Amino acid sequence: MFGLMVRFTCRDEQAAEAFDQLVAETIEKIKTDEPGTLIYTAHRVEGAPLQRIFYELYQDRAAFDAHEQQTHTRRMLNDREKLLASVEVDWLDMQAGKGPSR
Repeated sequence: MFGLMVRFTCRDEQAAEAFDQLVAETIEKIKTDEPGTLIYTAHRVEGAPLQRIFYELYQDRAAFDAHEQQTHTRRMLNDREKLLASVEVDWLDMQAGKGPSR
């Protein structure tokens, strides 16, 4: 499995609303078009209204690479830039845990 966690900080509340809408549209396509994407969740951060955290888990690196090439993902990557103040990415190497079966 291949995973990452991303922290997004939106520019302001209006940008956060637009970002949330963009994410909702993108996730609908991920659900139907990406069998190798095992988990793709977006979270609001309690006490930090401009922050969002994504947790993403893919079957393998190839599934992540396929996700990155999807039209809906490319659109999100492009359109989010004007909405964000910062992006932090942590690449994850699973050591142990409980998750979806393969």
